[in-house]
Amino acid sequence: VGAKKAMEMLLTGEAISAADALAAGLVSRVVPAAELEATVRALAGRIASSSPFVVAIGKRAFYRQLQMPQPLAYDYAQDVMSLNAAAADAQEGMKAFLEKRPAQCGR
Repeated sequence: VGAKKAMEMLLTGEAISAADALAAGLVSRVVPAAELEATVRALAGRIASSSPFVVAIGKRAFYRQLQMPQPLAYDYAQDVMSLNAAAADAQEGMKAFLEKRPAQCGR
């Protein structure tokens, strides 16, 4: 959300529609209320099936990069990708892919 829109939201306190929240980038998707729980469970399941190490390092890197100038953020991302590629979970993921089986990561 840009600074001007954020200020408007702060000062007015007005609720915004789901469509406006989506357009402003405040939410990643909008689903009908009847599909909300199933959608959340599916997303949580996909995240939970991923390597805990990869999820944690990715989340940390994402937020750290937001505060960095672009060239520094690119360098930092390269370092994080190298660390990730050397991790046991990454090695297991590559091995599982080649063996056409599910990866067993971080467990």
